[in-house]
Amino acid sequence: MSHLWISYLFVMKKLNITLFLLLLLSGCFGQRKVVDKVIATVGGELVLLSEVEEQVSLMEARNGVLPEGARCAIMDQLLANKLLVNQAKLDSIEVTDEEIEVQLNARIDRILEFMNGDLNQFEDYYGQSVTDVKDQFREDLKNQLLSERMRNQIMTNITVTPSEVKAFFAQIPQDSLPYFSSEVEIGEIVFKPQVSKEAKQRAIDTLESVRQRIMDGTATFEDMAFEYSEDGSRRTGGDLGWAKRGKYVQEFEAAAYKLDKEEISPVVETEFGFHLIKMQERRGNSIRVSHILIRPETTEADYEKAVHFLDSIRNMVLVDSLSFSRAVKIFSDENQQSYNNDGRMVNPVTGNTFFEIGDLEPDVYFAIDTMEIGSISDPFEFQGADGDTYYRIVQLQSRSEPHRANLALDYSKIQKATIEAKRNEYISDWISDKVAATYIDVDKLFRSCPILQKWVDKKDIRP
Repeated sequence: MSHLWISYLFVMKKLNITLFLLLLLSGCFGQRKVVDKVIATVGGELVLLSEVEEQVSLMEARNGVLPEGARCAIMDQLLANKLLVNQAKLDSIEVTDEEIEVQLNARIDRILEFMNGDLNQFEDYYGQSVTDVKDQFREDLKNQLLSERMRNQIMTNITVTPSEVKAFFAQIPQDSLPYFSSEVEIGEIVFKPQVSKEAKQRAIDTLESVRQRIMDGTATFEDMAFEYSEDGSRRTGGDLGWAKRGKYVQEFEAAAYKLDKEEISPVVETEFGFHLIKMQERRGNSIRVSHILIRPETTEADYEKAVHFLDSIRNMVLVDSLSFSRAVKIFSDENQQSYNNDGRMVNPVTGNTFFEIGDLEPDVYFAIDTMEIGSISDPFEFQGADGDTYYRIVQLQSRSEPHRANLALDYSKIQKATIEAKRNEYISDWISDKVAATYIDVDKLFRSCPILQKWVDKKDIRP
């Protein structure tokens, strides 16, 4: 295992965030502009020249210049992905149409977020409608999901023992050990402001009025969804597409499955707000429904109550009448990732609970900057992943000094690096085994690449 894996692990985590956005805006939904040709065959899968050129464009956008051998490395990765897809199909691994549709919708929605929901801008940029783009890349996305599922299945049970972690660390030369900056661990208690009864009643009254207009025939459900609904489905007249049991929150699902075709529910309350639901179609255990969502407005008075509530919890913890851990379980928002982690925040860059200063949200950094370990901040506002306003108090739970990597302070990081190295070694061995038993043909354009010799230097074997 290479001693560069510890540094690699953390560098790649940061690069992957940037790469995700580039793939989102260019790679996954980009337009192939090269004259296409098949440049490799892996079992029943084909590699196109356009696939290489798309990845080249992404790398140029990210780095400015191409590293030496970039096209060969990209081709190597594409061949590996095609091998995974080919084996997934042989093993009858499934990806459902519903899964693909959910993923496509999520990616389209994310792109539209960058365009402020402007469909005209989307169509001008891609030269196609949303439907056309989804149709064009449905098969690509299916293969991507098959590749990921096959890879996960291969590496499902890979773990490392403490002795393997120590052995991995011991082989790293001292002068190659990464230098870690000061890091902190932070606990949080999160509270979402509660909407007043008056605001809830206004939302209910609006939806009941809308429902009456639809029932009277003076308006259509689709028109009312476009006018009133406060989520992304308003663009499609409230249509949520096909779904099986378990996709929707309990209250929504219970109301939806009671409806007959074309029937409209009474007002339904969920954690997202208030809904009207219309049954479009039903196929066995799958349903296709539309909805109109209204979120009650939160007022300044509601926000002030949230601040006072968290401040009272802070005081209880500080005077030792309640532990921070216990306060998390009693009062913190159960939908937050930290809730099931004893309140500890998880660093999205590394996946563990340690934060370098640069990884912290600015508000969190300023809250803990001058705090002593064990201290708790005053309540402050932040925006959740759902776009709603929340409040939190944070506790500084640990702070390390800058240091060279060592097992005492950095065991979890070294363990992850060890697992990552073992997984790469395992998948490399798996690829070598499958290459020997799979028909593979690589175009002469790439046969001189040193990195591709494992794909080229073999007799073509047709299964």
